[in-house]
Amino acid sequence: MNHAHEIRREAAKHISRRWFFRDCGLGLGSIALASLLRDDRALGAVPAAGEDPLAPRRPHFAPKAKRVIYLFMAGAPSQLDLFDFKPTLVKYDGHPVPPELVKDQRYAFIRPDANLFASPLKFSRHGRCGADLSEALPHLAEIVDNIAIVKSMTTDAFNHAPAQILMNTGSTQFGRPCMGSWVTYGLGSESRSLPGFVVLSSAGGTSGGAANWGSGFLPTVYQGVPFRRSGDPILSLTNPAGVTPQLQRDTLDALQDLNRHHLAAAGDPEIATRINAYEMAFRMQTSAPELMDLGSESPATLAMYGAQPGKSSFANNCLLARRLVERGVRFVQLYHEGWDHHSEVVKGVRDQSGQTDRPAAALIKDLKQRGLLDDTLVIWGGEFGRTPMVETNEAAGRNMGRDHHPQAFTMWFAGGGVRPGLTLGRTDDFGFHIVEDSVHVHDLHTTLLHLLGFEHTQLTYRFQGRDFRLTDTAGELVPKLMA
Repeated sequence: MNHAHEIRREAAKHISRRWFFRDCGLGLGSIALASLLRDDRALGAVPAAGEDPLAPRRPHFAPKAKRVIYLFMAGAPSQLDLFDFKPTLVKYDGHPVPPELVKDQRYAFIRPDANLFASPLKFSRHGRCGADLSEALPHLAEIVDNIAIVKSMTTDAFNHAPAQILMNTGSTQFGRPCMGSWVTYGLGSESRSLPGFVVLSSAGGTSGGAANWGSGFLPTVYQGVPFRRSGDPILSLTNPAGVTPQLQRDTLDALQDLNRHHLAAAGDPEIATRINAYEMAFRMQTSAPELMDLGSESPATLAMYGAQPGKSSFANNCLLARRLVERGVRFVQLYHEGWDHHSEVVKGVRDQSGQTDRPAAALIKDLKQRGLLDDTLVIWGGEFGRTPMVETNEAAGRNMGRDHHPQAFTMWFAGGGVRPGLTLGRTDDFGFHIVEDSVHVHDLHTTLLHLLGFEHTQLTYRFQGRDFRLTDTAGELVPKLMA
């Protein structure tokens, strides 16, 4: 399932001299794109003429999860106001932070010696597992026995764009494939009428932009497809006046014949992407309107999510995520931007939790009721955490906020082989440093791929002379997180 020498020799038969000399000037990466694997439905096989590049493929071993829904809370939620209760912070609220904690630390907007800031939100234990949750998460409290909370996440980046890109691609550099692209590259998709990797957004835009769901150096058929918030989910799905379905079908057949001929001669995987895009768009003209019609859901389901047909919201997107995975979509990523609370963090946490807590909990309930949770991995979290110290800056109009904190933050997971009712990891008494079971972003990616049936060092793509992977040169499995 890796790029092997004999496979490259087989692929070379499909590469024309003209294509080689035209593209080799762009570097070894262009040559690597033509390193096709033979058609055995194995990992990394870029299909030959006439084949679907998103056809389902086998992972390395039997998976626990078959699909992923990633609820990305862009801006970085405050773990100290949601999950990580610290009585010591309450005791020393308003006091200067102990110097030994912040030695050699750098922050984006505050001085390291800023005063400590305890959350005024009330925490209590919930469920059989007894997990501590803030009063801002009443709906998550109802399903806490179905999720695993990891309080010991850590990252290398302390500004939004690089941290979001690192969380999604395993690197702070632009141009790397995101996890959704790696997953669809490795597994393909079970949907014939929708993209294998769909992106939905609510609130504002992300700091990392389209790099968060881009395919990087992988063929572009594996990139995320953003759905619009209103109207046609993708522009131009509706035929212009005078174009009948038969005329469109005849036109597409002619284009497909030409593209297949070109693919057979050149071996360029982007031609396979083009063929798939035309055919997918044709099928989506029927499937997309049906998908987006939330009015077909029962009143009870709409009420459970807080969804309103015809409106744009995180609640609607969570319901759409369930509808997408039901229809075979492999990776669905929801971006909800609004968690960057440098000022009035408590008000901000309440506001954003008010928009996201109920739908996220409803998604878990709904998946479980429909028998989908066991093999659907759900991920919730942002790009880093927030400081135990207060951010107040009169000149910037900031008061009672929290700055960026990459050293420790919290995420939660559900379904897909995750151990339910688990609370993993521990931070120190001030919520500053991790003292138990540290989980780096690379470790998260390693474990994600494992649950999907992949040995992370073997899910690779050759580019610029070496085999790249989502976890690149790092990453350890987190066995405690898995059921």
